[in-house]
Order: sequence, then C-alpha cells, then structure tokens
Amino acid sequence: MKVVIDSAIPFLKGLFEPYADVVYLEGAKFSKEVVADADALIIRTRTRCNKALLEGSKVSIIATATIGFDHIDLDYCRARNIVVATSAGCNARGVLQWVSSLLALLAKRDNFRPEERTIGIVGVGNVGSLVKEYAEAWGFRTICSDPPRKEREGGDFVSLEEVLRQTDIVTLHTPLDATTFHLINPDNISLLRSGAVLINASRGEVLETAATKRTDITYAIDVWENEPHIDRALLDKAIVTTPHIAGYSLQGKANASAMAVHAVAQHLGLPLTDWYPEGVSPSAPRPISWVDMCDTIEQHCDLLTESKSLRSAPEAFESLRNNYQYREEYF
Repeated sequence: MKVVIDSAIPFLKGLFEPYADVVYLEGAKFSKEVVADADALIIRTRTRCNKALLEGSKVSIIATATIGFDHIDLDYCRARNIVVATSAGCNARGVLQWVSSLLALLAKRDNFRPEERTIGIVGVGNVGSLVKEYAEAWGFRTICSDPPRKEREGGDFVSLEEVLRQTDIVTLHTPLDATTFHLINPDNISLLRSGAVLINASRGEVLETAATKRTDITYAIDVWENEPHIDRALLDKAIVTTPHIAGYSLQGKANASAMAVHAVAQHLGLPLTDWYPEGVSPSAPRPISWVDMCDTIEQHCDLLTESKSLRSAPEAFESLRNNYQYREEYF
C-alpha cells in the first residue's frame, strides 16, 4: 500500500508509516511517475488532480485537506471510480476570525458602529453562515446571496446584483466552479457604491483582477487570481493583503488533517478513523460581544502586520503561506 502526501500538510509525519509506504512531496511536485503505484493521495490546492496526473495510476482515493476542490477533475474521478473527499467546514472559524479582524480594522478606520453598516454575504455555506451569525449578533444588517441554497430552500436570499447595490461591505465565501469563476467582474463591480468594501477570502478566481481598477472602493484580499503570481497593482491598493491564510488557524489545520486522514483510513481499512492531532485542543465556539472582539482580535489575528509581510516580499507568497504560524481560534 502506498500513500503520497503533500509535505506542507501538518501533523501527518509518521502517521501512515506503520501501514503503508509513504512519500512526502511539495504539492506542485506530484508527478505521474510518483502516483502511478499509489493507492491514496492526500493533497492541498497546489496539486492538480486530473487525467495528466492520474491516468494509468492505482489511485482509488484523493483526500484534499481543503474546503475547495476546483483543483480536482471531479468528472474524471467519477469516471475512474476515484473517491474524492474534501475537508469542507474545517477552517470556517479561522476564516470567521480573519473577517472579524478586518471588520474591527474598518470600524476603527472609519469610526462606525455595526448598526450603521450593511454587510453583503455572497455564499452562505460553512463560512458565510458563521459570518452572518456573528455579524447579526454584533448589530450589522446582513443581505445574503446564495443561488444554490435559494433553489433548494427558498428563503430571503437575493441576487448578487442586489447585494452589490445595497451593501456597504461585501464579503465573498463561495466555492470556485463554473458558475462562480469571475463572479465579480468589470461589469458588475460598477454596482458597488463609492466607499464600499470588497473582501475576498474564498477563492482567487472568484474575483476577476481586471475588475479591481476602481479606486473609490476598499479591497481586502486573502486569495488571489493566479496564485502565487499575484497582481502587484491590487497588492498596492488593498488595505489588507494576506497570502491565502484566512483559514490558517491551528484548529482549522488540525480539523483538515483529521478529516483527510479519516477519509483515507476508512477507504483503505486502516485503524485511524478516530485520529486527531495530539496536543491540539478543538475550538470551543462561544458568543463574543462586538466590544470584546474589537479589543482582543488583534492579539490573535493582526492583519496589518501580516499584510506588511506580503507587501514587502510578494515573490515569497508560497514561503509565507507554507511557513505561516497558525492562529488559535478563540470564539
């Protein structure tokens, strides 16, 4: 039995060795030759799992320690009976706290109270639902757009265009697929009011870089089109610029690793289906007041300092991301 693992995924060294031959590689260095005799792959977004990589291989399961799955050719995997497991929801609270830190930063900059602002949430899944819950508890008005949920559930979801027109702050939390590629583009970004804030902590290609030419709105960017080759003009103008680490909390990373391990262990019949990283305490969700959050969030998620690191060395995007010191979730 052979398992190939992205070497940047934490907590996994030594875990599978009693049961399988294990190869650790940088995500971009997975090759057809290496995976040919592998039974399982544990990956991140930097590994493109498609016919070019998988054709002729023994791979029967791909577990990605990420929420997103656009790096995996799902149609090809279905046709080859390759199981695909994601870690959906693993880092939702990490992203929540990144967004919360940004809201505190904006409130300090612009001197507003939550009840004076409307937040538009585009994509109301694991992350968007938490953002909505906490934002409303703090006093923000929220307007939500989520076409798949609207179709399934009805409810008071509105169109993307309505969100862009009616809100002061728009935060993107959609997966990346054919319907969300360049969801925000030069045509519809014009609907944002002057002075609005646009946040992207979803996937880079959800926001078309060509749309970010407006200088009368504020950008806060964690995920970038064409990572790691990020747009320097957007880097210069955004108020917050982080290297795809919004969800990089200690608990989020532990959850992602555990979910990937459980999926592979169950599929291959290994005794690791209850494994969780030793020494990591799962997060303990709790309510927190707006004042308390604003007073404490910088100690846990200092976005201005993190932004300076990327601005000073944008060519080090991958290194900054891979060597990031994971934050502790505290609400």
